[in-house]
Amino acid sequence: MQNFFPAQYSTLSAAALKNHIIEAYRLDPSTNCRLLIRNVSDTYILENDSEKYILKIYRDAHRKRSEIEGEVALLNILKAEGNRVSYPLSDVKGEHIQQFNAIEGLRNGVLFSFAEGEVVLDLSDQQLIRLGHDIAKMHQTTAAIKLAYPRPVFDFETTLFQPLRDLKPHFAEMKDEFDYLNTIANKVVKKFEGFDTAAFSYGYCHYDFFPKNFHVDEQGNITFFDFDFAGEGYLINDLMSFLNHYFFHQLNNLITKEQAEKDFGTFLQAYQEIRPLTRDELKAIPYLGITFHIFFLKFFYDHYDDWSNIFLTPRYTKHRVSLIKKWEEQYCNF
Repeated sequence: MQNFFPAQYSTLSAAALKNHIIEAYRLDPSTNCRLLIRNVSDTYILENDSEKYILKIYRDAHRKRSEIEGEVALLNILKAEGNRVSYPLSDVKGEHIQQFNAIEGLRNGVLFSFAEGEVVLDLSDQQLIRLGHDIAKMHQTTAAIKLAYPRPVFDFETTLFQPLRDLKPHFAEMKDEFDYLNTIANKVVKKFEGFDTAAFSYGYCHYDFFPKNFHVDEQGNITFFDFDFAGEGYLINDLMSFLNHYFFHQLNNLITKEQAEKDFGTFLQAYQEIRPLTRDELKAIPYLGITFHIFFLKFFYDHYDDWSNIFLTPRYTKHRVSLIKKWEEQYCNF
């Protein structure tokens, strides 16, 4: 048997995956496969003249098999409850997860249905209302279940304090920035002490509800996908992540502040037509944005080796901290 030098990340052959998936799922032999995204997990598209599918290949360093089983279970529940999601398909043996013996070790893959439509960055009022209703209905499902598999938990320990402990060596030469992050983290915790969090809705949130993760078709239907980060936490985390879309849209000068506030208000009102929020939940949404940005700063740090060197250079890190300061200035009142 040939010995291979160990690798921490290898890209699986699209041609080999095509042959495997066609056989495992009895797809049309004319189906093609190509790599779409190489990231901490890899995404491929398979398509023929009449069908499209998405194949996601996970890395064990990012998602253990038990966590993937949790994502599969969550999506199957959402689909069964009538939510429009890109859902996992079962192969001819009834299995949802494929396993590949890659150079770095075992990698797991899931074949998903294709989300029809396209990404819409500037959503109309009608689309925002539909989005608010659909996310609220999804939360009705995710607030009422408990998965038998582990998924991430989004609380102050995992989104503030653990990230800051892990990031401390990275900020050795950026003391002012690190002091700011510690200060703002403590301010967020103190702010939440004034909220009635016992009345907050809790369940499984997507945690990455940017327009890049849902498609809108010609009939106005919205299909959600990429539940890789889905985990337990306050459900308003999903409203906060969508607010981030407007935050970045403004920074890129693609929308005015007034229009962003109007659009997010339309979405928020539509959401509450299905799932009313408490006054404290509404107040808390912006402060969770701080936890979101610090959480993803740690995520970039953890997976630095798997991306190019644009991530986590001192310049990039300082830029991310400056974004948190801008978020604080725009949305928070400590």
